[in-house]
Amino acid sequence: RDRALHCIRRQQCIQMLRLLLLTTLAVFAWAEEVQYLEDAVGLERVVNGENARPHSWPWQISLQYLSGGSYYHTCGGTLIRRRWVMTAAHCVDRPMTFRVVLGDHTLYSSDGTEQYISVHRIFVHPNWNSNSVAGGYDIALLKLSQDATLNSYVQLGTLPPSGQVLPNNNPCYISGWGRTQTGGQLASVLQQAYLPVVDYRTCSSSSWWGSTVKNTMVCAGGYDKSGCQGDSGGPLNCQVNGNYAVHGVTSFVSSYGCNYYQKPTVFTRVSAYIGWLEDIIAKN
Repeated sequence: RDRALHCIRRQQCIQMLRLLLLTTLAVFAWAEEVQYLEDAVGLERVVNGENARPHSWPWQISLQYLSGGSYYHTCGGTLIRRRWVMTAAHCVDRPMTFRVVLGDHTLYSSDGTEQYISVHRIFVHPNWNSNSVAGGYDIALLKLSQDATLNSYVQLGTLPPSGQVLPNNNPCYISGWGRTQTGGQLASVLQQAYLPVVDYRTCSSSSWWGSTVKNTMVCAGGYDKSGCQGDSGGPLNCQVNGNYAVHGVTSFVSSYGCNYYQKPTVFTRVSAYIGWLEDIIAKN
C-alpha cells in the first residue's frame, strides 16, 4: 500500500487504480501515488499531534458507517448548518448507511455530550471522480435527518469568504481521529496538530507535490506533523484576524508516508466551493 507504483501507460494506471480502490482504499495520481485519509477499520489519529482540549473544535464530527449492527468511525467532517455537515467526497461515494456523532471527544466511551444523528441525504460534488483524486472536487454535503442542538459542545464551523486564499505559513490546525503514524497505533481521543499553510506556488513545485496539487486545494504541513487515515473529511482550522474558519477538507497524503518530507497534507480548499455549498443548501 505504501510502495510507489509506476505505470508506463495510462490504461495500465487506470486498471491498477481500480484495483487499489477495491482492495486498499488507496489512490494515486498519474505521477505519484497518494492516499485518502479515511479509515474503515479503526479509530486512529493525527500524526505527531496532541490531545485536543475537550470540545475546543465544537464543529468537528465523527462520520460513522454501519456494519454488522455496529457503527464505526471512518472520516471526520464539519457541522456548517444545524442540519448540514461538510466532508470529503471520497468518504461517502459508496452506498453505505452513515450517521454523524457531534459533541464527541473520546470515541471509545461516552462523554455525555454526544448527539447521534443519521444521514438523510448525501450530495457529492458532481465533478468528483473517484479514479482521479488529483482532479479535485473532493467535497460533499450531508443533510442530516434532524437539526443538531447547538450548545457548549456543538457549534457551527465558520466558512471563509468565497475565493479567499491564505498566505504561506498562515497558522492552521488539523483536527481528527487519524493515525498517530503511518501504520501506527490506535487512539480514540480527538487530536490536533499545528499545520501552517504551504502556498500553492511552493506546494506545486517539482520538489513538493508538483502538478498533483491544484489551485482548488490547500497544502499544510510538510514536515513532522500531518493528517493520516481516519482524518479524511475533517476540518483544517485556520486563524484569520484572530478567529478560526474552516479553510480545508482533509483529502490525501503521499503513499510514502503520512508525514513524508515536502509532501504536506492536501485539503480541498473550501473557499473555492462556497457557491456550490450555498446552492445545495438553498435548494434542499
